[in-house]
Amino acid sequence: MTRSPKFPNLARLALCGGVFLSSVSASLFLPAFSSSVRAAWEDSPKAVLDEAWQIVYRDYVDPSFNQTDWMALREELLEKDYSSTEATYGALREALAKLEDPYTRFMDPEQYQALTNQTSGELSGVGIRLKADAVTGLLLIEEPIANSPAMAAGVKSGDRVLAIDGAQTLGMEVNQAANLIRGEVGTDVALTLSRDGKQFDVTLRRARIEVPSVNYSVKEEGGNEIGYIHLSQFTSHAAREMRDAIRTLNQENVDAFVLDLRGNPGGLLYSSIDIARMWLDTGTIVKTVDRDSHNEELLANHTSLTHLPLVVLVDNNSASSSEILAGALQDNHRATIIGTQTFGKALVQSLHPLSDGSGIAVTIAHYYTPNGTDISKKGVIPDVEVRLSRREQQQLAQNPATIGTMADPHYSRAVMFLESSLLAQPTGRSNQLSERPVEGAAKAGVVQN
Repeated sequence: MTRSPKFPNLARLALCGGVFLSSVSASLFLPAFSSSVRAAWEDSPKAVLDEAWQIVYRDYVDPSFNQTDWMALREELLEKDYSSTEATYGALREALAKLEDPYTRFMDPEQYQALTNQTSGELSGVGIRLKADAVTGLLLIEEPIANSPAMAAGVKSGDRVLAIDGAQTLGMEVNQAANLIRGEVGTDVALTLSRDGKQFDVTLRRARIEVPSVNYSVKEEGGNEIGYIHLSQFTSHAAREMRDAIRTLNQENVDAFVLDLRGNPGGLLYSSIDIARMWLDTGTIVKTVDRDSHNEELLANHTSLTHLPLVVLVDNNSASSSEILAGALQDNHRATIIGTQTFGKALVQSLHPLSDGSGIAVTIAHYYTPNGTDISKKGVIPDVEVRLSRREQQQLAQNPATIGTMADPHYSRAVMFLESSLLAQPTGRSNQLSERPVEGAAKAGVVQN
């Protein structure tokens, strides 16, 4: 195995659908200006342009920059005069668009902060998840987050949000409402809510909240105890939460596990590696290749927490780190993958803060499953395909409490598979999934769409 000198441990540097925060120097290619000229340069919006340009020049996975003359582009960017910060940002976005890579992108300070909050697993707010009613479009509380100001104030799932700091929410988009509710720690936001036809006001003080990535429970299905784990995103806390979940469910003497990655957009790469090692004792987890064709192979390290039968649920919104984990478990015959073909994002990004609080995400590597499969724009192919009708999708969306129950087609199929193929074996439990029957599906790397 060849390790890149530029990325001595890619898993610690990168993300798949998430980010690694790193600081960068803006002095790689700057001319030798005098101290006064340099001070003026550093206060100029052009300094941010050049910071971003240098990061791409140094790290971008395609050294041809999509057949763009990146050196000439720098001159073009720095020759122009910009009337505002927004104009500078616009020029930078136009430059990055030439790469035709949607994952290499610039973020203004607000967008950058939102993304770092998301991947850190923490946020500044009151701790509620919002959704729009599928029929009326009204804003509803999907759920209050545990140990949050909203939970402490008695806010409940299903409460209607009528106003935020006096601003009526009728016709307001979910993201717009969420932006109004977010804010600095220690400040207040007033919500007008409705429950059972009664309107009331509640004032919540914003706080720093750790958002759980893992939810788990024991489900009794036909005499078997199933450990159900839902992983929503690969945040900085996800591995710790997953470890706690597996250990707790082991203590409950479950017979098998169902790991739900549906709707999981990805996150920190090292989080997916750590979690894969909780399920795998040996084998390759993922292979990465950087711009210089240097390969890195990340391996399991004999730290698995269980050998019980495992089914992984995926859908077309399972992306990036979710696909790394699903691909590793599938190729190593550790789990049966049930659901629909995943998103198909086989690229790794690093995230860099810029000097004015903005940031840039840059694609630094391509990854492959242990068997060498390139899932780019193809996704992980499930072993057992279960497609939901539009009606079934709507029912789950409108009744989230049914997710992970026998009213959930993916979950019920997982239980049926475990009962018929694994738990029904004479030994009662199967530690090896390599001999499992594969129903109506292709193994990843053999059949591609």
